Amino acid sequence: MKKFLILALSLVLIGGLLASCAPSQPSPSPTTTSPSPTPTAKKITLGLVLSTLNNPFFVTLRDGAQAEANKLGVTLIVMDSQNDSAKEASNIEDLISRKVDAILVNPTDADAVVPSIKKANDAKIPVFTIDRGANGGVIVSHIASDNVAGGKMAGEYLAKALNGKGKVVELEGIAGTSAARDRGQGFNEVMKNYPDIQIVARQTADFDRAKGLSVFENILTAQPEINGVFAHNDEMVLGAIQAAEAAGRTGIIFVGFDAIDDAIKAVKDGKLAATVQQQPALMGQLGVQTAVDYLNGKTVEKYIPVPLKLITKENAP
Repeated sequence: MKKFLILALSLVLIGGLLASCAPSQPSPSPTTTSPSPTPTAKKITLGLVLSTLNNPFFVTLRDGAQAEANKLGVTLIVMDSQNDSAKEASNIEDLISRKVDAILVNPTDADAVVPSIKKANDAKIPVFTIDRGANGGVIVSHIASDNVAGGKMAGEYLAKALNGKGKVVELEGIAGTSAARDRGQGFNEVMKNYPDIQIVARQTADFDRAKGLSVFENILTAQPEINGVFAHNDEMVLGAIQAAEAAGRTGIIFVGFDAIDDAIKAVKDGKLAATVQQQPALMGQLGVQTAVDYLNGKTVEKYIPVPLKLITKENAP
């Protein structure tokens, strides 16, 4: 019996020693679940295809678009078509291949741009036009001034400045652009109301200052009497003013369109009687804003007008 008690006690002591030497097991901790990463909104990328960046008007439009893109946190890819329809088509195809979310285009030609717009439509990329329209394809929104109204504004001013009579020259923009077509339409609708005003020459100078100068030089040679000039943009009218100054022809009332910085200076200097002010920076801003709204599921208007204003020496900024 005594041996049994000693053996039992020994076993208890050995068991205790083994238990104290065994590695301790960590107590189970509460189960934790890592939170799933919050899905972030897809980064929007827009393409902006401009007819040319060799014109201050479109540089300002681009800057307005870029400022709005920065504000909204979207990527803006800007492309210059250099007033070349083939280059424009290549630019739009490039944007389609990059799978941008939307394309904003300022067409070089209202008809020539249509096949490119249709390619974007086929690729399910929404298209917006700015300043100039397109004659086909599906356009979500057109953001522009009312160029017909602007042409009328210029025409009324010039007619009144001439007291309803005189000989007038019209310098036209790039044939095929909606801006040239609409500004000319508005101007000539007004001229029909003034039978004593005669349009002695109409020639295109492609919205270009150097061409405005050379074209008007030829007109000055052919026309011994010119009382007024309306140009579809300021670049052309500034070239025409240079030509008149070089030829020593005075007393001509010049009216332009766009209110670029050089034109406003010419108004203040008394060389340019008036210019129709568009707001290119606002156009660019509204273009980006409208595209982003549409991509975010908002309803947007088919036509978004940008207000016009006639700038004269009395109200030049």
